[in-house]
Amino acid sequence: MASGYRDVADALRAAIEAGEYPPGSTLPKQDEIAARHEVNIHTVRKAVAQLEAEGLVTPIRRRGTVVRARPPMRRLGTERYAKSRWKAGIIGFSADREASGVPWKPGDQTQTVAKVPADDAIAKALDVEPGAEVYERARLVKDDGQPTHTLASYYRPGDVEGTPIVDPTPGPIPGGGGFGVLTSKGMEPERMTETIHSRMPTPEEIETLELPAGEPVMILERQTFSADGRCVEFARGVHAASRFAWTYTFQIPD
Repeated sequence: MASGYRDVADALRAAIEAGEYPPGSTLPKQDEIAARHEVNIHTVRKAVAQLEAEGLVTPIRRRGTVVRARPPMRRLGTERYAKSRWKAGIIGFSADREASGVPWKPGDQTQTVAKVPADDAIAKALDVEPGAEVYERARLVKDDGQPTHTLASYYRPGDVEGTPIVDPTPGPIPGGGGFGVLTSKGMEPERMTETIHSRMPTPEEIETLELPAGEPVMILERQTFSADGRCVEFARGVHAASRFAWTYTFQIPD
């Protein structure tokens, strides 16, 4: 007999991990769980709330408590930026889908393009004054209708004016994405710096990424440099933590 909500949560978690409740299925009604474990409804609610905070389940109106799919998408590191990809016209986010065995289509990525004032991080990276206008290319990426992450890239207007980068048409940029466009303008990406950290999401991020209660986000900040050492793009991504496994392969320096 379960003695408290942690015991009930442990039992339900074990059942989920064992495949008794596969992704997309619905947990039994709370009164059924209470009867099975000989506890009251309040205890069951706390147990389910614990699983929700862990990102294992999410409540869906008119369906009940649904087990979340947890196939972490491989988010490649250096391999996803191979020059052979963008020079061949292959768009960036498809690398992760291919590595994860997940199909994708152009409609999985939508975007908005606008001129925005540079915040301190953008200004420092692009060497412009804080508040100066920069182009923001903001994308929302989904997998089978479920948001996985947002990614916003920032550019100096003089670098990208009149290019496909500032075309607001939804979907990925053709011809190798933003890196392909930069290359065509004589600013071929040569090296980059990525910084990754985690935090709890803002209310807007919870809504945009449809996050369950308690799920953190992974923040990626990327600076992309041309051969002359000039930063030609600053990007900031917000990723649902449960949707990605981060994979890096690199040569160990001497």
